[in-house]
Amino acid sequence: MSLLADALLLAFGIGLLIAGGESMVRGAAALARQLGVPPLVVGLTVVAFGTSAPELAVNVTAAIRGDGAIAFGNLIGSNLANVGLILAGAALVRKLTVHSTVITREIPMMLVASAAALIMGFDALRMEPVSQYDRAEGLLLLLFFGIFLYYTIAETVRKRATDSFVQQVRGHKVGVRMESLGASVGLVALGIVVLALGGHFTVVGAVGLAEMLGAPKSLIGLTVVAIGTSLPELSASMLAARKGEADLAVGNVIGSNIFNLLFVFGVTSVIQPVPVPTRGYADLVAMFVFGVALLVLSLGRKRITRLDGAALIFAYLAYIAWRAL
Repeated sequence: MSLLADALLLAFGIGLLIAGGESMVRGAAALARQLGVPPLVVGLTVVAFGTSAPELAVNVTAAIRGDGAIAFGNLIGSNLANVGLILAGAALVRKLTVHSTVITREIPMMLVASAAALIMGFDALRMEPVSQYDRAEGLLLLLFFGIFLYYTIAETVRKRATDSFVQQVRGHKVGVRMESLGASVGLVALGIVVLALGGHFTVVGAVGLAEMLGAPKSLIGLTVVAIGTSLPELSASMLAARKGEADLAVGNVIGSNIFNLLFVFGVTSVIQPVPVPTRGYADLVAMFVFGVALLVLSLGRKRITRLDGAALIFAYLAYIAWRAL
């Protein structure tokens, strides 16, 4: 195919990912409510899963096709973009006040997840012949995700009267009409099918684009694919920033990063071991550094200013430029 055809196929795939994720979230939220699942649990699970559904669809497709470089680049690139582009962009819209709960619970959890991915990726330090995330490490990441999910739900339910994250979830509208049971199941099924198609077209377009440009697949995954699959987080964070809901803007990004590293990366590695591509170590370190920078900014003044946002965007663009060159 031509360069234009590959680019259009990639854009079409990303569009399907966004539409499929929206359909699945609406259907799953309606289905959970009909089955009597508490709204708080729906908000902490279904809504959080929805923003990471595009990354999951792309990574599962890439793993099945054996395109581990796309999977690695998409996931690490999404986490970089979430902090260096999306959260920073939200700070440009409005100064983000970061509450103590986010500083003491959500950001440290994200750093622990980032550190786990970083350590697992440096197989060379453990004298391993190949640097990759194997199935055992994937299962370990999924175990960490289960612990994280249990701890988050237990803590927020126990402190529901005072926990700022609970208030954030209560204020977030999933936007679901009370559909019939059949309609809810249909929305979930439709979302899964559209996500699968979107993942296929996105990966095929990304691989074709990389081959036409002579660029590494991991770089295409790190930039074009990662930014495309992060569009749901961008929309949610920008809207929250305009409404002055700083907790939602920050929590959406941090929750997505944790979900990506523990659940999406775990599932991908179980399906097919994900090799660490050339310069992948640099990407892992950069992801961890951006997380530390977020913690430092939050600890200092307990807010992320427009100047901080501009600095994060500059650092992100500088790193991407260095990787491209």
